[in-house]
Amino acid sequence: MEAALFSLPSSSSHSYPFSVKSHFNNPFIIPHSSSHLKLKPRTLTIRSAISRTKKEETVETVKQQLEDCYLLAGISYKGLTVKQFQDLRAQLPETTKLLVAKNTLVLKAIEGTKWEALKPCMKGMNAWLFVHSEEIPAALKPYRTFLREKKLEDNDFTGGVFEGKFYGPDEFKVLENLPTRAEIYSQLLGSLKGPASAVVGTIQAPARNLVMVLKAYVKKLEEEEGGSQ
Repeated sequence: MEAALFSLPSSSSHSYPFSVKSHFNNPFIIPHSSSHLKLKPRTLTIRSAISRTKKEETVETVKQQLEDCYLLAGISYKGLTVKQFQDLRAQLPETTKLLVAKNTLVLKAIEGTKWEALKPCMKGMNAWLFVHSEEIPAALKPYRTFLREKKLEDNDFTGGVFEGKFYGPDEFKVLENLPTRAEIYSQLLGSLKGPASAVVGTIQAPARNLVMVLKAYVKKLEEEEGGSQ
C-alpha cells in the first residue's frame, strides 16, 4: 500500500534524507520490543485501582454497620469453610450482621471512635459480629451454640467492645449473661414494691440498666392510666 502511494524513480541519483517506510509508519503495527513494557504497567495500575476501591468500600461498609450498633465482636474464622459461614449466618438474628474484613480496614473504620477500644484483638484472621440490639445474650447465643455443635472451640470470640469497654475472650461470659429486658423490668417493679434500699440498689446499677428500667416504669404508669379512663 505504501508503494502505491509513494512511487519514486529508480534511476534518480538524489539521496533522500529519510526513508518512506520509516517516516510513514503503519499505526497498526506495535514494535515487539516495547509492547510488554507498555502493557504491564497499565495492568498493574488497573489492579491497584480496583484493590483500592474495594478497600474503601469495605471501610465504608464497616462504618455503616457501626451505626446504631450496641456490640462489635471479633471471632476467629481461621479454618471455617464457606458452607459453615452460610450456616452461621442463617442462625444469627436479623439484628446481628456477620462481616469478614481485614483487621487493618476495620481498624481504619473505627479510628477515633469509641470502638477503637477493639485494638487488642486486631490479630490473626477475624470475622466481625455487629449487634444492632440491646439484647446482647440473644445475639451471642447462636454463635456459642454453633461452636459447640461444630466442635470449633478454637474459633472462639477474640474480643469485643460494649458501651466503650473492651472485653477479652475470658470476659465474654459477662456479656453472655447480661440480664434481658424482661428481667430488668421485673427487677425494677420488684424494687419499687420493696424497701427503699432495694430502689437505691437499682438506681446504682449501670446506666444502661437504669434507663431501661425507667422506661419500663413509665410505660407501666401509662398503661395503668389508660386503663383507668
